[in-house]
Amino acid sequence: MDQIREYLSQNKDRFVNELIELLKIPSVSADSAYTQDVLNTAEAVAGALRKAGCDAVEICETKGYPIIYGEKIAGEDLPTILVYGHYDVQPPDPLDLWNSPPFEPVVRKTDLHPEGAIFARGASDDKGQMFMHIKALEFMVKKNLLPCNVKFMIEGEEEVGSVSLADFVKENRGKLANDIILISDTGLIANDVPSVTTGLRGLSYVEVTVTGANRDLHSGLYGGAVANPINVLAKMIASLHDENNHITIPGFYDKVLELSQKERELMAEAPFDLEEYKKSLDIDAVYGEKGYTTNERNAIRPTLDVNGIWGGYTGEGAKTVIAGKAHAKISMRLVPHQDPDEITELFIRHFKSITPQGVRVEINPHHGGEPYVTPIDSIGYKAASRAYETTFGTPSVPHRGGGSIPIVPLFEKELGSKTILMGFGLNSDAIHSPNEHYGIWNFLKGIETIPYFYQFYTELFKSQGS
Repeated sequence: MDQIREYLSQNKDRFVNELIELLKIPSVSADSAYTQDVLNTAEAVAGALRKAGCDAVEICETKGYPIIYGEKIAGEDLPTILVYGHYDVQPPDPLDLWNSPPFEPVVRKTDLHPEGAIFARGASDDKGQMFMHIKALEFMVKKNLLPCNVKFMIEGEEEVGSVSLADFVKENRGKLANDIILISDTGLIANDVPSVTTGLRGLSYVEVTVTGANRDLHSGLYGGAVANPINVLAKMIASLHDENNHITIPGFYDKVLELSQKERELMAEAPFDLEEYKKSLDIDAVYGEKGYTTNERNAIRPTLDVNGIWGGYTGEGAKTVIAGKAHAKISMRLVPHQDPDEITELFIRHFKSITPQGVRVEINPHHGGEPYVTPIDSIGYKAASRAYETTFGTPSVPHRGGGSIPIVPLFEKELGSKTILMGFGLNSDAIHSPNEHYGIWNFLKGIETIPYFYQFYTELFKSQGS
């Protein structure tokens, strides 16, 4: 512990500055206007891996953006840990809600981050958390403390569904062979409550278009005589939940895994302050499915949310039209054992069935992913828990995450290995939102903790004769 803390003390400013330089590159994978920036980020990540001590680094071309592969092999008889992360980021919109430009990183102190936080798109998701692993490797190589083999797979399409990753994994099973996969793309319950994420929700994402007349119409001449696609879409969306906020799609809950009362009681033991939660979001009440707590609603229950809705005139002033089209993007978070393809089909069938006469509906499925649960009796979980306790000084708590990392089930299917989710962000980091940020304390604490996972995992691996 003295060695890693001394190394962090000596290199803190350099680590932060290197991360800031990485955050300056706008690697927005969803927008082709940023194509060169995404490619530049891939080069920067490859360079960082080489500098950290990887013996081999490759920029692997795909049909989309490249995947960066790196490795440091310490010995044939040692376990191999595969680190996954991503270098692409979400679009920064809406820009007018940022307190500083999203790709001009600034460090600001806050009540939650007295040591400062880096405000920039991708700071927490996932450049900051991915970069922790590169810096942790640097420490272990420089101090000759690497106890195992390490491989890196850093992709550039996570924010658009990891469209090239499945083929890459299938085509490179030998290269990617490992004993366990380590990901930092999740978070802590709180800075004083370390937590291993033991579950992720799956995802089904669709885009719907409601079309009425063959053009935008004058709302005075045609209003009341023809269907208004925006009105119709709003009614259709509203009907997808009942008065108890239960999703009304037939068959939607048929395969939902219901947790036992004991499991729910264990979840309830995790620290949670409802009033502080509401205060942090500036809301006067929580909202969700009847019969479940806030932490259950955002972790073990499926959801359906509108992520975007548009149509008609939205510019300055007034324009009295009935839009010819209305659109919405809708995501459904899924729990074990819901199948994303099956849920997508149920949605399409139901949404078309409630379409009134006078309009047409088109539904375009986007990416999806399966839910995932990691066992808490595995040596990977035990190593992660011990690592957190060593550096935080308090036992870690198993925690179900509400988000989705669709490639985690793919890894288990194709590579035959479990995934450990060791995140260091906070729910308040505003990922996917304006003013995303990542605490410098969290960034450094991740670099401090990761080497202990390597150490404890290797010890447990050897003791079990794996």
